[in-house]
Amino acid sequence: MSTVRETIVTSPQNAKAKRWASLQHKKYRDRHGAFLAEGAHLVREALESGEKVEAIVYDDGRGWPAELDRGLAAAAGEIVRASEEVMAKCAATDSPPPVFAVVRKRPADPDALFRPGALVIVLDGLRDPGNVGTIIRSADAAGADAVVVGRGSADPFSPKAVRATMGSLFHLPVLEGDLAQLLSEAKARGFRLIGSSPRAQRTCYECDWSGGIWLLLGNESEGLSPQAAALLDECVRIPMRGRAESLNAAMAATVLLFEAMRARISLNQH
Repeated sequence: MSTVRETIVTSPQNAKAKRWASLQHKKYRDRHGAFLAEGAHLVREALESGEKVEAIVYDDGRGWPAELDRGLAAAAGEIVRASEEVMAKCAATDSPPPVFAVVRKRPADPDALFRPGALVIVLDGLRDPGNVGTIIRSADAAGADAVVVGRGSADPFSPKAVRATMGSLFHLPVLEGDLAQLLSEAKARGFRLIGSSPRAQRTCYECDWSGGIWLLLGNESEGLSPQAAALLDECVRIPMRGRAESLNAAMAATVLLFEAMRARISLNQH
């Protein structure tokens, strides 16, 4: 049984409720260094991954979620029983979840970006938080070492992006930064920068995916910024046999990631 102090918050005007609700907005997530993980699955993923969880807040009327272990929840700073009104105020969806966690952002670990042979995914101006979250999930599944989210992209810690990661946000480093500086540093350290374009001559199946690689993914409609594109060592395309002109950004990223994973596994077997 959890020994964490359990409190009750019933008013949406409560100071804690106001702070939790403010985390729906990027400026307050940045200010407080925290974000919301909504739903029992994401709360469990945060706890199992050893994230610093400030609070677990659950709907008092619906009770403690059966799929969330009380013993695991003991790692949280506090457990709060909240009224339906408080849950609605803090939720980013029309149907409030039965539980959410307030999770501290991890300190940035730049060393994760430059480990020998690392595969790093770089997001340059992706605006849809659902795409950002899905790409983080695919990067995790394909065994990437880190994800870099450039300025101008959707916030990976927004409620929609966090939901789209399905917990992968807690499985690998996700850093926000200035791509002009980071891309130059990566090249200086010997990493190859690979981008994608439907107009590229070579396909992703002809690409050398060995060694340290930063895979750059651009804006949903405009692609990579001119500044990022100018730094590429190689640009590849995904061959398509049907009549579709292109793939959704997250789908294209997933194809490239899994081709990189396949090629790297094959190289290690020989």
